[in-house]
Amino acid sequence: MNYRRFGRTGWMVSDIGYGMWGMAGWTGSEDQESLQSLQRSIDLDCNFFDTAWAYGDGHSETLLRQTLRQNQGKRLYAATKIPPKNRVWPAKPEFSLEDCYPPEYIEEYVHRSLENIGVESIDLIQFHTWNDSWLQDERWAKKIADLRSQGLLQAVGISLNRWEPWNGVQTVRSGLVDAVQVVYNIFDQNPEDELFPACREMDVAIIARVPFDEGSLTGTLTADSHWPKDDFRTAYFFPENLRSSLERVERLKADLPQGMSLPDAALRFILSSPDVSTVIPGMRKLNHVDSNIAASDAGPLPAELLEKLRAHRWVRMPNQVA
Repeated sequence: MNYRRFGRTGWMVSDIGYGMWGMAGWTGSEDQESLQSLQRSIDLDCNFFDTAWAYGDGHSETLLRQTLRQNQGKRLYAATKIPPKNRVWPAKPEFSLEDCYPPEYIEEYVHRSLENIGVESIDLIQFHTWNDSWLQDERWAKKIADLRSQGLLQAVGISLNRWEPWNGVQTVRSGLVDAVQVVYNIFDQNPEDELFPACREMDVAIIARVPFDEGSLTGTLTADSHWPKDDFRTAYFFPENLRSSLERVERLKADLPQGMSLPDAALRFILSSPDVSTVIPGMRKLNHVDSNIAASDAGPLPAELLEKLRAHRWVRMPNQVA
């Protein structure tokens, strides 16, 4: 496992972190298997875990609590997220801070997550949705400063709406946040344009999420893939998006050298960016943990292949899917 500096916090975190969304309600998730996978990742030196209250209404956080208790002698970083009060993902431009994160609500959910995770202080608390316009309402920053002064949290971050990397640049440049979480993968390269330079300038950590484009970049989807109605992927891979994704995946495979798997290429593409602090693939099964963490040991892609993959940038609009 390789480690990278987590922005101005100075933490050294595993460049392959652990995304915990899929173990709280996705089809096929099972608690015992999830706990075994979490432990396996720690045995392989993963030390960064990203969860959220919204992942099963706190259930994912409680799985992390069990894991932390079983590994009390190790320095493991816990990152979680405050859900928007109106429970709407992503945040729409017309939403106000009052709609999503009024100060008393921020404090309430920090305490809920503290209890669920079983810690006295949360390493990284993140806003699960974001609009740069909220920067003008200083109440959120004052509340975060108050909670930090009480020792209830160590760092604060924002999780940007899908396909809106520009919608956090002002907040990054304000100096008020320590980390930003953004969709970044072979298809979604747009964060490199404005967001990454701003984070570099302000020494803000970057957490790359959705490295496999919700599954298309694993290479396991087919035209017949389907999920239960309440599974997120049913909405994400509506027929047009599924068809387009499969077509692009086939073109992408043609550019990979013989013997390199699509998931390996997907993770190593992200690790090729020195701006990224950690990437958080979802890992619900032991074989997911082993294969994903192996990408850390393999390291960044060769420059020639990286250049080929840049041609697969896919510019998508936020209103195409939540």
